[in-house]
Amino acid sequence: MKDPSKSSPVSPLKRSRLPPYLLALLAFILIVTVLYGQTFSLIFGHPRPHTLGQPPDKVKPRLAFAVGETARDCDVFSGKWVKDDGSTRPLYQESECPYIQPQLTCQEHGRPDKDYQLWKWKPHRCALPSFNATMMLEALRGKRMMFVGDSLNRGQYVSFICLIHSVIPENAKSMETIDSLTIFKAKDYNATVEFYWAPFLLESNSDNAVIHRITDRIVRKGSINKHGKYWKGADIIVFNTYLWWITGSKMKILRGSFESQVKDIVEMNTEDAYRMTMKNMLRWIRKNMDNEKTRVFFTSMSPSHAKSEEWGGEPGGNCYNETAPVEDPTYWGSDAKRSIMRVIQEEFNKSSTPITFLNITQLSHYRKDAHTSIYKKQWNPLSPDQLANPASYADCTHWCLPGLQDTWNELLFAKLFYP
Repeated sequence: MKDPSKSSPVSPLKRSRLPPYLLALLAFILIVTVLYGQTFSLIFGHPRPHTLGQPPDKVKPRLAFAVGETARDCDVFSGKWVKDDGSTRPLYQESECPYIQPQLTCQEHGRPDKDYQLWKWKPHRCALPSFNATMMLEALRGKRMMFVGDSLNRGQYVSFICLIHSVIPENAKSMETIDSLTIFKAKDYNATVEFYWAPFLLESNSDNAVIHRITDRIVRKGSINKHGKYWKGADIIVFNTYLWWITGSKMKILRGSFESQVKDIVEMNTEDAYRMTMKNMLRWIRKNMDNEKTRVFFTSMSPSHAKSEEWGGEPGGNCYNETAPVEDPTYWGSDAKRSIMRVIQEEFNKSSTPITFLNITQLSHYRKDAHTSIYKKQWNPLSPDQLANPASYADCTHWCLPGLQDTWNELLFAKLFYP
């Protein structure tokens, strides 16, 4: 009998009882997994928590709907306006989009020039992705997109519908408005794109989309759920609120109910009231939106051009008869935007809620030429004095379509798919 202590060592291959070719295959798989694990994880939809070579705490989680990312040195909101030769602008014709309200159809109401339709936004360090309606609709298949806010957000909403509707057959789309909610349906995609009128986001005495007065505004404290119940379930939501906050330095805040016979109303500094609303909005998003499936955007302030002295124009003028953008790259205007922007920045920075900020303020500031001015439906008869002085009734707040707000949606498209 052999002495076990003197027997030849057992080969690892024999101990494992696995054939050599299978062990070699397993070793190859192990090496490939180590080297290319990140690529595999992206292919199969389970990205690693951080990018190779970067510490985990420096990388943001992958966002819903994203298919790529913007280069690190690219700020799509910093750039300049360049005039197109008409080959790529406008992105659609006013006469071909039946969804534009008469308040925004400038050509139909006699605007003599079309240059405002031809300006294209060019970021300084990169190219802005072209809006792709088919790609957008495929991303929305079986989903719900919603714009929430005031008439400027409604303008962006209408622009968005104009950008996508042409690729949808006539019998496969519809639009209807019920109270504060407008719904555009793309039937073949089982998708809806909606607009919800809520100029303050919180409940207010201006919640009727037709009957409201900005000068008598009252906002109910802590009342975002009054409207928020209609926003639940949205896969993409685009908020805005600004215009209705800037009439006067004080806001009337209701503590209690609008139904109460005796109303407890206090005055609050506009910045403090706006901060209260931002806190309410961020809290609502945190409680009601699934970060892994939904995307939330906030569109910054849309500027007005009511004083031509601000950009070096004649005293007493405004956007009326303006046909070209402001050329000064440092132009910012002089209204209340700065303080409101600061409030937004402070509250967003404190929040852990993922939200994409669409900073359209600076780039829109240049576009004194893009407002509806006098070229819109006038709901009330104009007096002889007004007719003699068109600048006196020019709308220097809202924007012609097609025009500037199509660029807002190009930026939305870029940040949705390439954050």
